[in-house]
This record gives sequence, structure tokens and C-alpha cells, in this order.
Amino acid sequence: MKEKESRIRKYQKLCCEVQPPLTLQRVEEMIKKRMAVINDEFASGFELVKKYPRSVTFFGSSRFTEDNEYFKQAAELSERISKELDYAVVSGGGPGIMEAANKGAFQAGGDSLGLIIKLPQKIKQNGYLTDFREFNFFFSRKVMLSFSAETYVFFPGGFGTMDELFELLTLVQTRKIPRVPIVLAGKKHWDKVDKFIREVLFKEISAIDEEDMNIYKITDSLDEIIEIIKNAPLRKE
Repeated sequence: MKEKESRIRKYQKLCCEVQPPLTLQRVEEMIKKRMAVINDEFASGFELVKKYPRSVTFFGSSRFTEDNEYFKQAAELSERISKELDYAVVSGGGPGIMEAANKGAFQAGGDSLGLIIKLPQKIKQNGYLTDFREFNFFFSRKVMLSFSAETYVFFPGGFGTMDELFELLTLVQTRKIPRVPIVLAGKKHWDKVDKFIREVLFKEISAIDEEDMNIYKITDSLDEIIEIIKNAPLRKE
């Protein structure tokens, strides 16, 4: 017990030595510095995306490797989008599904964009980008990923993918953005999410309306996704 208390006191002392008192002046300086970074990220991000008036944004796990079925599908779909539709492909610029999306577009000679988040673990950008921007903050990056795309394609993924999906569903549901196609590629995975939405959110707790379940489309067909993109109206905002 005494040894534990001693470690706690040492840790508390270290914290006090490392972190000076947070004065009002210091808080204001931190706010101004952070706001400058945020403003720069939004300005540079919007400058990037507005250069590409037609685009499709890909989301999905950063952990999938080239032998993964979803990686292969994402790369094939991205290649077709570039070749058949001449749309820019946008991703988070990292590994996994992001790399697959950029790889397909890059190898097809299309525009392959990466919106890269800076992380402590220093995840490297993939090598298939024709243009990119870096972001310190997830929220500013997420705005750029969801800005002005004609279609959003979600492959299976983890917490980040689910966060991005449900934010977009909420934005469409609340009409904060126009009705844009949200495609969930991979029935084996997304049918389970859809089951939770229908049986729990809708039937059990009545937290959504029946029409809300039509905001997204689940499919395994790349041909169907291509047709959805073809028929999607160009975004005006």
C-alpha cells in the first residue's frame, strides 16, 4: 500500500512539474492557435475538393490487406468509377480500403485524392494519391470527406467507419445535406447492421422512422453501385 501511495505522489508531482498552471491568458493563446489550425484545414480542404466537381468517397477499415475480399472489391470498383464515369475517387489516404480505393483510381489514370489524418502512431499515406491534404482534427477531415461527393461507398470497417456512416445518415435524415446515395458494399457484413437498425432502433425502441431505413442501400453488386453513381444528381452545395 505504501509503495502504491509513493508511486501516486511521484506521478502527481511529475504532472505538476510538467504542466504549468493554466491561466486565462494561456487558454486564450491555445484557443487562437487551435482556431488558426482549424481555419487553415477547412480552407485548404475546400480548395482541394472544389477542384473536383464530381467525386465518390470511399470509407472502410484501414486494417484490410490486399488479399482481403473487400480490398479487392474496393479496388475494382474504384477503377471502374475512374474508367467508366471519370469521377474523382476520395478516401482518407491511408491503408486498407482507403489504399484500395486510391489504388484502383490511380492505376486507371484517374484523380485519386487523399484526406489524411495525423495520428500518434504515424500511419503512412498510401502511394496511390494524385492530390492530398493533411488534417490534425478528425472533425475537419470528416467534413471534407462528406463534402460535395455524388455518392458515398462504405465497405466494412471499425469504429471510425461506423462513426462516419452514422453521421452521414443523420445529416441526410435531418436534411442538413441533400439526399445523397449512401451505399453499403458487402451484404454479409452490413445485413447484420441493418438487422440491428430495423429490429432495435425501429421496432423495439421506435427511435427512427420507417423511411429512415431507405437512406442507405446494401448491395454486393459493383454493377449496381456504378448505376447508382450514374443516376446520382450532381451536388450543388
